[in-house]
Amino acid sequence: MKKESQFLLIVVAVLVCIGIVMVYSSSSCYAYERFHDSAFYLKRHILYFMIGLALSLFVLKFDYKKIRKSSKILLALSVFSLVVVFLPGIGHAAGGAKRWIKLGILSFQPSEFAGLFLIIYLADILERKQHLIRNFFYGFMPPLIISGVVVLLILLQPDLGNAVALLAVVLIMLFASGANMMHVVTLVLLFLPTLYFLIFRVPYRLRRIIGYLDPWSEAQTEGFQIVQSFLALGSGGIFGLGLGCSRQKLFYLPQAHTDFIFSIIGEELGLIGTVGTVFLFSAFVCLGIIISIKARDLFAKFLALGITVSIGFKAFINIAVSTGAIPTKGLPLPFISYGGTALIFNIVGVAILLSIANK
Repeated sequence: MKKESQFLLIVVAVLVCIGIVMVYSSSSCYAYERFHDSAFYLKRHILYFMIGLALSLFVLKFDYKKIRKSSKILLALSVFSLVVVFLPGIGHAAGGAKRWIKLGILSFQPSEFAGLFLIIYLADILERKQHLIRNFFYGFMPPLIISGVVVLLILLQPDLGNAVALLAVVLIMLFASGANMMHVVTLVLLFLPTLYFLIFRVPYRLRRIIGYLDPWSEAQTEGFQIVQSFLALGSGGIFGLGLGCSRQKLFYLPQAHTDFIFSIIGEELGLIGTVGTVFLFSAFVCLGIIISIKARDLFAKFLALGITVSIGFKAFINIAVSTGAIPTKGLPLPFISYGGTALIFNIVGVAILLSIANK
């Protein structure tokens, strides 16, 4: 195993271990109150991790180039699953959004693996169309249209956070492939009015912006989550209150084990815990970029870059939301937050990175 692979494996292993500990710490009271089992979310989190690990070991047995042969099938599966979400009796709604498919006791979020499968397809098409990539109609538009379909389906759920994150990954991959910068800039400028409409013309998102701009004046309504997150981070100090000693997780901070788990890390482990977490994600991004640069072929370079940027960008958004740097978005912290589908396919993404690094 190469040096980059070893370091990447260590970084991800530490992040996953932090996740297991913090999911239990942040969810035990809520789980006991709701399910009379303080380890309810911990057991499910470990189960999802084991599924992700099993899939990763399966992926590592094969050359990453074999994944390329299935890129179109994986993309079709992604689109199909994103459409199925809207079917009555199959799609499951929660919190006003239809983002899950529920089959009996099993439920999963298609947008999480749709992002990975789209990245695989983009890596393939960008390599095949490398000689045409600066041509607007034959090189730039085909991958953009396909990506647009996936992003639109995610937006319709509605899931603006995942859609924006995925679109950012698409643009970075197009830029890295050598696309004309004017095409990329034009696309961003054309998307800005749409983004304005999606944020400022949708009432609940507008209320989030208002709560973000002045959370203390909206401390009991739209600014509630941000204020509670501030209290958690602020009360932790440098060394934290101690593992398991968070007060905000006691039914004050909503979604403490998912979207705001970083705040609980800050409260219990202090500035040392938060800085350490940021350092680990920074190391992950650096190692992923190194693997991308050293990859032997363009497909591997684009694939490694896409996976790295996707996980890194989601971590950035989650941490930025917890610290009040950007308005609230429902994105989990990769490897750490409770969330089955996200954890499984983030681990699979790491397996693909390891496969690329070891060739």
